[in-house]
Amino acid sequence: MTTAFLGVEQSILGRPWVGPSVDETRLAEAMAQETGLPPALSAVLARRGIAPTDAAAFLAPALRDLLPDPMILRDMAPAAERFLAAVKHKQQIAVFADYDVDGGASAALLITWLRQMNLSATLYIPDRIDEGYGPNDAAMADLARTHDLIICVDCGTLSHGPIAAAKGADVIVLDHHQGGETLPDCVAVVNPNRQDESGDLGHLCAAGVVFLMLVEANRRLRQDNIKGPDLMAMLDLVALATVADVAPLIGVNRALVRQGLKVMARRARPGLVALADVARMDGAPTPYHLGFLLGPRVNAGGRIGAADLGARLLTTDNLTEAQAFAERLDLLNTERRDIESAVRAAAMAQVEARGSDGPLVWAAGAGWHPGVVGIVAARLKETFGRPAVVIGFDADGMGKGSGRSVSGVDLGAAIQRLASEGVLLKGGGHKMAAGLSVTAEQLEPAMARLGDLLARQGAGTGGPAALRLDALLMPGAATPELIEQIEQAGPFGMGAPAPRFAFPDCQIHAARRVGDSHLKVTFGDGLGARIDAICFGAFDGPLGPALESHGGARFHMAGRLEINHWGGKSRPQLRLEDVARP
Repeated sequence: MTTAFLGVEQSILGRPWVGPSVDETRLAEAMAQETGLPPALSAVLARRGIAPTDAAAFLAPALRDLLPDPMILRDMAPAAERFLAAVKHKQQIAVFADYDVDGGASAALLITWLRQMNLSATLYIPDRIDEGYGPNDAAMADLARTHDLIICVDCGTLSHGPIAAAKGADVIVLDHHQGGETLPDCVAVVNPNRQDESGDLGHLCAAGVVFLMLVEANRRLRQDNIKGPDLMAMLDLVALATVADVAPLIGVNRALVRQGLKVMARRARPGLVALADVARMDGAPTPYHLGFLLGPRVNAGGRIGAADLGARLLTTDNLTEAQAFAERLDLLNTERRDIESAVRAAAMAQVEARGSDGPLVWAAGAGWHPGVVGIVAARLKETFGRPAVVIGFDADGMGKGSGRSVSGVDLGAAIQRLASEGVLLKGGGHKMAAGLSVTAEQLEPAMARLGDLLARQGAGTGGPAALRLDALLMPGAATPELIEQIEQAGPFGMGAPAPRFAFPDCQIHAARRVGDSHLKVTFGDGLGARIDAICFGAFDGPLGPALESHGGARFHMAGRLEINHWGGKSRPQLRLEDVARP
């Protein structure tokens, strides 16, 4: 039986706190002794299973050491060969991309690479509402009439019919969505999540797959004494796609994002410079900026505006054009937030009326914009701690939905199975996210069947998720220098959560509401050391009221450390996630 960390079996948010195991504690002590690293950082590394002898390499991941041989992916050879043949013979190339960040970044990688080889490509991104996700017969047939090669990125693995409709053109698929029992008839389907793949590279997003294909293309060019484009300069696109598509930051993804953040900090890509400026991004880029500032704005075009706007922003080399794209995307993102807020309120009310104790929470409504259902599904998942699906129906009774999953539950496979059973019109995706199309008549049976499949995977069986903590820390020890050292274990994100620390038995010196629902807190150990904390959405639950009216009570504080850059100074700050009474 796991002992509650600091004795917290139920926090203010109802969560048990879980700390390091005995083995992790011993490993952390050995790490600190053998490496001389701070105990807090040693605890973080131990929690991730890093041995003391591997600590130095883990803290400085080299892409050359972690980048896999592209040829281990099936169909990589014919894909690279056909791609280079099109380049050599200056054939007409079209890039058919999904309308999200991963699709846009994947397209931008190919278009940028080709541009540096003095070639151009046609960009085609389907309209989310009129055409839906992935290739369609009409678009593929139309592209095939004027192009020799069509490259489908972040889509295409399940598109048997549309690819067959591309008569007269060759097709390459570079994707990461889960494959079916059969693959479309085309030159190549490069996808680490094909059923006949090992799955070792299943964590790559589509941009990562495209990058590997370009690595192989460059290698083949070198064999012919031809210098290919600078791929390292394109890692900002790979990093953006990896974080925005919520791909786990493990293995090579960690190195791709880390190096990509360095490239982005050079501010060389006009589109990302303009977007960072319009988003008022301060300081060097971090995964937070990519996931919450840049990514949503790139996505806004595909969600509620011109589908290709984000990809055009990422591919342009004209700063004036980039600024215009960025300003338009920023406005669309504001509009998207307003639409999302209305749909979220209605969806939340549905879930609460139906009950949220099962393996799946879902909501559906007429007129809900299909561009925001995925975001709302993510909010439901976060709120209720179980897989969530949100569906918007049009006037003809056709529904387009999106789902988000929790760790350990493969939503994409379950939805793909429903599609194969005929319970849905179509559906697919990957473990953590999926899309579907359904009729009004199919809705209730489909959600019941999906809940059954997810229950078999263990969805919805537990109570409030435990808060996993890496170590204890005192306010005086949380210095900017320590935080910078801890960040060397990053980047943090999906699959590699930022470490959480508990500050025990703290005194609240100040607590005030910020905006509608946020809370700013200053707390200390009672011995002079103090630290500021921010808790977003604190007043959406019990945490805000408990701290605002603390009445002198002391609390254990838990959250993630960050550096707050303000007024030319750098101060430590806790991103407060939970509190408990000692």
